[in-house]
Amino acid sequence: MKLSDAVRAARENDDWDRLIQAIPFAVFLRVRMEVKGERLTCVLPGDDRLVGNPWLPALHGGATAGFMECAAILFLLWHRDSEAIPKTVDFTIDYLRSGKLQDTRATMQMVKLGSRVANIRVTAYQADPDKPIAVGYGNFLLPS
Repeated sequence: MKLSDAVRAARENDDWDRLIQAIPFAVFLRVRMEVKGERLTCVLPGDDRLVGNPWLPALHGGATAGFMECAAILFLLWHRDSEAIPKTVDFTIDYLRSGKLQDTRATMQMVKLGSRVANIRVTAYQADPDKPIAVGYGNFLLPS
């Protein structure tokens, strides 16, 4: 099955695991997608495997960044009928707060969508969407 067929089937059946399965790191992180109308939220479940500082405990910065990058790619797959996974050109993160060992959510915003490149803003938060733990910006090369 082509990726574009999997995207269409996921939309029709509201079964977003098909998209997550296309990204091995998202599978490793156990990312979930929640779609409500036209809004997509990705969820990173709190897990002891993702602790970077055991004294707090706090999420590892690499797990946070990887989750946010996966969320941006999933957003692009959800937003477009893609024939292939978009390739990351660059992804920058601003860490704003320590991530606690609890579910982390990410919301994505399309900053610019061109024919070859997309720019996505990702905001990761935990209990309060108005208090993000990190904000990321990514540029992605779109499949032609």
